[in-house]
Order: sequence, then structure tokens, then C-alpha cells
Amino acid sequence: MIPQLFVEKIDLGDGRSITIETGRLAKQADGSVVVRMGDTMILATAVSARSANPAVDFLPLTVDYREKFAAAGRFPGGFFKREARPSDSEVLTMRLVDRVLRPLFPDDYHAETQVMIQLMSHDEEVMPDALAGLAASAALAVSDIPFYNLISEVRVARIDGKFVINPSREDLAKSDIDMMIGASMDSVAMVEGEMKEISEAEMVEAIKFAHEAIKVQIQAQLRLQAAFGKKEIRTYEGEKENEAIYKKVKAAAYDKIYAIAKVGSAKHERSAAFAEVKEEVKALFTEEELAADGDLVSKYFYKTNKEAVRNVVLELGVRLDGRKTTDIRPIWCETDYLPRVHGSSLFTRGETQALATVTLGTSREANQIDSPSEQGEEKFYLHYNFPPFSTGEAKPLRGTSRREVGHGNLAQRALKNMIPADCPYTIRIVSEVLESNGSSSMATVCAGTMALMDAGVQMVKPVSGIAMGLITDGEKFAVLSDILGDEDHLGDMDFKVTGTADGITACQMDIKIDGLRYDIMEQALNQARDGRMHILGKLTETIAAPRADVKAHAPKIITRTIPGNFIGALIGPGGKVIQELQKATGTTIVINEVDEQGVIEILGTDPAGIEAVLAKIQSITFKPQMGEAYEVKVIKMLDFGAVVEYTAAPGNEVLLHVSELAWERTENVADVVNMGDVFQIKYLGLDPKTRKEKVSRKALLPRPPREEKKE
Repeated sequence: MIPQLFVEKIDLGDGRSITIETGRLAKQADGSVVVRMGDTMILATAVSARSANPAVDFLPLTVDYREKFAAAGRFPGGFFKREARPSDSEVLTMRLVDRVLRPLFPDDYHAETQVMIQLMSHDEEVMPDALAGLAASAALAVSDIPFYNLISEVRVARIDGKFVINPSREDLAKSDIDMMIGASMDSVAMVEGEMKEISEAEMVEAIKFAHEAIKVQIQAQLRLQAAFGKKEIRTYEGEKENEAIYKKVKAAAYDKIYAIAKVGSAKHERSAAFAEVKEEVKALFTEEELAADGDLVSKYFYKTNKEAVRNVVLELGVRLDGRKTTDIRPIWCETDYLPRVHGSSLFTRGETQALATVTLGTSREANQIDSPSEQGEEKFYLHYNFPPFSTGEAKPLRGTSRREVGHGNLAQRALKNMIPADCPYTIRIVSEVLESNGSSSMATVCAGTMALMDAGVQMVKPVSGIAMGLITDGEKFAVLSDILGDEDHLGDMDFKVTGTADGITACQMDIKIDGLRYDIMEQALNQARDGRMHILGKLTETIAAPRADVKAHAPKIITRTIPGNFIGALIGPGGKVIQELQKATGTTIVINEVDEQGVIEILGTDPAGIEAVLAKIQSITFKPQMGEAYEVKVIKMLDFGAVVEYTAAPGNEVLLHVSELAWERTENVADVVNMGDVFQIKYLGLDPKTRKEKVSRKALLPRPPREEKKE
């Protein structure tokens, strides 16, 4: 028996539509839906445990997004023909969905919850990551899992001045905005994307446009929920509470924490002072009380700490380290710190420090992208590392974390549009975060800018970045520039924005409260611009412009284009010619065939080696023109002529026949030329009889007068 199917349609208003269906697949999950746009189909399921581990005091939520190669009719690459670890693009999609969903579960709901999103069919005209948030929310909508508010996510682009929702990849390439926005019916919760130097007002306009489209998608979820039959939300055992303990903790700690917070201090000093207050609070309880309710004491101390610190900011305009709301921490920078890398820089802002390196290479070093939804390569990419010592901790390394992937991607998007289109290099930036207390991703952008300029990459414009925060009690609010790590945790918004002097290049925003007003968002953006300009000034004080050339020990890259029919001659049988040439010149030579042309990249540190490769290319591709004169050198003597080599193209040889040496009859070649002689010849094209190239020395010599016949 075929189960009943429930379907809702979302009209995008331009002939395209999205459908959400439930009731057919994965019915043992707590909630499951299939979202379809064109021929792209995504299956999303939501499952949550019926009970929580009492020892867990947080929501163990896992959002998983995977793309199946079968969805695009392809096999997984590599030897092992099975999908394995998630790609960076899959991890980034997981983060986009997780950041919107996580705040919308009840604070006291701690049951293990898993949302799985799978690309089951892929249409090249539809980018699936823009549908993942909608699918996840719809799966929760038809479940009984506690979830505050339905959401959706859309991609917004601007093509020829017009905003477009969920464009195709081809259309996105024409856009100056690529933003993902996640929101509920009432408020925006997440923004992430890249832009080509747009203004703050244009960014807000794009967010508003996206939010209106999201509202339509949420209404469709509500209709689906009603048609399917809204399930009664399951009951669960929330966190235990004790009002008496809370009052006792607050009475003992609030004023002391307030006094510490308003003075302003460094991270470790402040942490030690707060820890001392906590010990004083714990001393007010017996060992038996702490054994029974020690977790509540810690919980209420954190709650009191958060309230006191927030109130210091709202009431006094003073922050934990003593700054005013618009102040930027002290900055110092240095370039060329590492002597043997191609480019390097140190950027230190307060207690956050990033060391960035740049490595230059050929197209062979491009980052290959091979996923069901995208194939291609990146000639500019950035990797971000966040070791535990950067926060004074000792932890085992478990590979690249989702956070490292996300922060690296944000910094890469901030910088990539400032790499010139004609830059011949593949560029890799690596950011090593050495200290962290607030926005190491923005420190990475700043360090990356300076390292690129130090490496001699001719950036279009330098880029800086800043992290902003927000604290509000519903009436009063404070926008904080250059936030600390503690301000990120206790604040209501974490907003990172990067840009040049002329506009925004990337952003990432996470909003932790409902109903953030657009006027506050606009103030945050304008305040961020002031901060970015201040930081940009510090960067350009350190290095005002890109170095004129790459460093002496860094490879220089020269590109040449040759006709496609010469590629084989340059490579040689089995690669013999190109391998010997690389070995002899100390260079790396890469040949790519583009539009029946050979695009050659020559990478080397020795100018003489590069020149030798260029000479060899010129030699191989040399093609004399009919009637033109060329200088040649005799390299071999024969009975019937001399073999000569074009001096402008060593290796290109041609036979100068004895009959073309001189106007006089020549019996012996050595009577006219000898080994090593250099002279001019004229190119006469192909001999119609022999079909071989014909050249002449005598054609460039004065013709002797004819002798008159005697009577």
C-alpha cells in the first residue's frame, strides 16, 4: 500500500518553484521530508533521543549534510569508490544549517538530536546548499521534537542590479553578491557571504529581500505541518532549578563581579579574579550541598556573571578590558618575518595573534574540487589552523575541525576577489593562530593581506576585517567594536565583516536573539566600517603597497602561449624533452591545453634557467616566413651542402644546398663556407620537387652580370 503523500509548493515568482513533501520516505525517523527544486532532491530527517544523559548540560545536536555521487550520475574519485569523509563544501553547509537551528531549541533540552540532510538527485541548474536549511526545518516541523520556531535559508545574488533568490551556479558567476541568509518569520538569525565591495546600505537591502523570500518558505512549512497533522510536542525532563540557590549565588557574587568587570583587566587576570569570586561563593555551601547541587551553583554563577558584565556595558559603557564600545585594541604588525617563505606577516591585535604565510606555485598546485554538485579548481585558497596552545590549553589534535574549515573559508572569501584576474600564480595562504582572544578569523584576513603584499602579489586593494558584538536588554543596546572572546559568549550577536576602503568583501553574522531591529544592524555595519578603516590604516602603515616583485628565493612565473600542434614537440616522446629541460634549467614547466592552444607556465628562481626555457620554446615554435632573411650558423658540412641552424632558434636546422651557396658554380662546399660561419640566408618555402624547406645564401648576394656571347 502506497502511503499518503503530503506536498506543499513554494513559488519563487520567476517560473521556478520548490516543493516539500512528507509521508513517503524514512517514516521511522521522528520527521522526514523531501525538498525538490528542478531535478535537485534533498532528503532531510530529524531524530532525537527520548531521554537525555543527566550529566549533559548542553544540546548535543549534530547537523550532517552529505552529497551522494550517484545524485549526479558520477563515481567517487580515488581508489576507494565510496563516499567517506565530508568535503569542505559539505562541512560548510553543515555549519550554515547548524548555526540557525541550534538557538531555536529550548535551553533546557539536552537529548541527543541528529538532523541528516542528503543530496539524492542533483540538477546542475540548482545549488543544493541553498535548500538544506529549508529541508532541515521542515523535517523538524513534522516531528514532535521541541523546536521553538521554524526557519529557512536562501541564497541571494544581485545580477545586473536585480536581486535573485537561489540563482544557478552559472548565474551566480555574474553576481556581485553571494550571500546565504537564515531567518525565522520574525528575525534574521544568520548571514554569511562574499561581495564585490558593496556598501553597508546595499548589504542591508539584500538581507531584507532574502528575509521576505524566507517568510514565504516558512508559510509553506506551516501549511505542510497543518496538512500532515501537527504532532504534540513530546514532554521531556528539563534542567533542575532551585530559586533559593540562585538568589544566594547572585547576592554573594553580583556586586563583586560588577566591580571586577568595570575596572578593566587582561584575560588571565580577569579569569583569576572571577575564579576567586566563584570559590568564595562555593564556600557558602556545605560539602553535602555542593555534592547535591554543585552543578546548580556553577550554572547560577555563570548566569550572574553574564548579567553583571552585560549591565556594566549597558550602564557604564565600559567593557571587560576597560575599552569604550567603539575602541579597537592596540595593533602591531610585521612583514617578512620568516626568511625562507615566499611571503609572511604577523598581525597582533590585543591578545589575538595570527602568523600568515604565502606560497606561490603553478596551476599544478591548484586545489581540485570534485564533489557531486561542483567540479573545478581554486588557484587561490586559504587554510586556517587553530592549535590549542593559542588559548593556553592542552588538547589532542583530531584533524581539521569544522570551525577551522569555516573560519578559513570566511577569510578566503574576504581576500579572493582582490587577487588580480591575470595573476599567473596559484596562491596558498596558511594562517597559524598563535594567540586567541577574539576573532582570529579577522586577524587572519589582516595577516593574509600583508603576507600577500609581502610576497609581491599585486593585490587590487588591501583588505581588513573586524568582529562586532551586541548587548541589549530589549530597550537599551550597545554595539561593540573588536569583541573579546568573553564578549562573544555573553553577547547577543557576533558579526564579522571584511572589506577594502571602498566596500564590503565578506561577512558572517550570527544573531542569538529574536527580533533584531534593522536600524541596530545598520548601526553595527557603519560602526564596523569605522573600525575596519582604523585597522586598514595600521596595515598600510606597515606595508603600503605590494612589493614590486617576488623575493629572490621565491619562484618567478612566466607564461607563454603556443599553437597546440607544438605541444607534442615540447613534451617529447614519453616526456623526454620537457623532463630534460626542467632538469637542465632548474625550473618547473606546466603545459595546459586551452582552446587548442598550449598555455605554458615556467616557474623558477634562476632567471638564466627561465630564459633557457623561453629560448627552447622559441626554438621549437620557430616558423620562418616566406621571403624573409634569417641569420644562420653552419653546424655540419656535407658533400652536397651545409646544414645550418637558425641563431634565433637553436635546434632548428635546415639544409643549405650547394647550388644555393653562391651564384658561381660551386664544386666544393668548403670553398664558400666553413664550420661555424655565420651569415644571412633567405627562406624560400617548400621546394615543389622535394617537399622540403629551401633556403638560399646566394639570393641575398648581388647577382653577377651575365657575360655577353661572342660572335
